[in-house]
Amino acid sequence: MRAYVFDRASRRAGLADVDEPAAGPGEVLLAVEACGLCRTDLHVLDGDLRPRSPSVILGHQVVGRVIAVGAGVGSDWIGRRCGVPWLAQTDGVCRYCTSGRENLCVEARFTGLDRDGGLAERMTALAAFCLPLPSDLPAIAVAPLLCAGLIGWRALRMAGDGERIGLYGFGASAHLLAQVIRWQGRRLFAFTRPGDRDRQAYARTLGATWAGGSDQSPPEPLDAAILFADAGELVPRALAAVAPGGTVVCAEIHMTDIPSFPYDLLWREKVVRSVANLTRQDGHDVLVLAAKIPLHADAVPYPLARVDDAIADLRAGRVRGAAVITLA
Repeated sequence: MRAYVFDRASRRAGLADVDEPAAGPGEVLLAVEACGLCRTDLHVLDGDLRPRSPSVILGHQVVGRVIAVGAGVGSDWIGRRCGVPWLAQTDGVCRYCTSGRENLCVEARFTGLDRDGGLAERMTALAAFCLPLPSDLPAIAVAPLLCAGLIGWRALRMAGDGERIGLYGFGASAHLLAQVIRWQGRRLFAFTRPGDRDRQAYARTLGATWAGGSDQSPPEPLDAAILFADAGELVPRALAAVAPGGTVVCAEIHMTDIPSFPYDLLWREKVVRSVANLTRQDGHDVLVLAAKIPLHADAVPYPLARVDDAIADLRAGRVRGAAVITLA
């Protein structure tokens, strides 16, 4: 089969012909329909995140249909449509897993990093970590929900119930979360790359009360700010933008160093916190929420043969919503 493989030693990636995988115990084999691209994929390519194995197939926002099962998985799984998210496996017994915090499991394994991902014609996944998907939604519309949607939702929950929410970085996660914020009756303040008027206009079409550059101050203090950009220098700026008691949530899995800043920016009970991975419950919650709102992913499709083009567009900020690789 064809797959987009990352080589750890050379830090190079490209399409290659590889053996089709077989479903092992507890696993299903999926025919991949679509796989969303994510900034986390860029962090793997750039060496910020290191796979455990010498090579790995990237991709962790996967929509596919089960075509075979391994030992211990019932035949009724055949034909099911599933989503495969970032969280691929946990130990299930640690203090985190047994307290509803499996996203913090120290033995966790991740799709497209520790296990082969979905930028391929076929992939295997543990059945217990697959999310059931409706059969009638286009794969290109569902794929971005499986990471961009999940991380955005988890970050919003950590931001609290304040009315004025700022989003720094207006890409895949932010364009989905903007719809949730509007549906909840809150106000959205969007921060883009300085001078990116097109993306600021796009944020306004999604209900932003205000949109400007990340180097600007909002017209009024925020109750919370969520950072979808991996730039550590935005943390002090976001702290300066939130009101007393406000929260700054860092939603990236990797971020450049946060520069030193005066204590006065943190004082008055402001909070800085991070989001780490996701849980299967996050996945179920987002899929229910997506149907209720309903959420619309502004997805830009690319065939598997153009993965490199999609990555270049994502890196350069040319993808307005979410980049999705289509295989079916």
